[in-house]
Amino acid sequence: MYSSPKNIKYTIDNQEVTLVNGVSEVSIPNSSSKVTTKYFGNEVTKDLDGDGREDKAFLVTQETGGSGVFYYVVAALNKEDGYVGGKALFLGDRIAPQNTVSGDGRTIVVNYADRKVGEDFSVSPSVGKSIILLFSADYMDFGEV
Repeated sequence: MYSSPKNIKYTIDNQEVTLVNGVSEVSIPNSSSKVTTKYFGNEVTKDLDGDGREDKAFLVTQETGGSGVFYYVVAALNKEDGYVGGKALFLGDRIAPQNTVSGDGRTIVVNYADRKVGEDFSVSPSVGKSIILLFSADYMDFGEV
């Protein structure tokens, strides 16, 4: 168990990532590059797993040495002994996050801008999108509603 959502272990693309003060840097074998994961923000506080405790959901970014900045939403469940991190849900590459808000019931809504289908990554995101997510305590991840 961890004392803070910024100092916790999450699972991103089936790899465990431990944030320390909101950052993780892991060397890539046989490369001078690193996988850098950072707390981005857009934090929402609400009971995600129905246990009566206020949990946290927020965005993290991950850079893997290329030109992409990958955005994920993660949950930190507030348990009696501290926080437990869940599995990250991929939102997109080089998107423009807007905000994350509390939705109906135990859902959250992540709002962001993306590109039109087929547009190059060099084009600035301009299409508004929203995704409604519900956290599954059984699987420790978010699913789209």
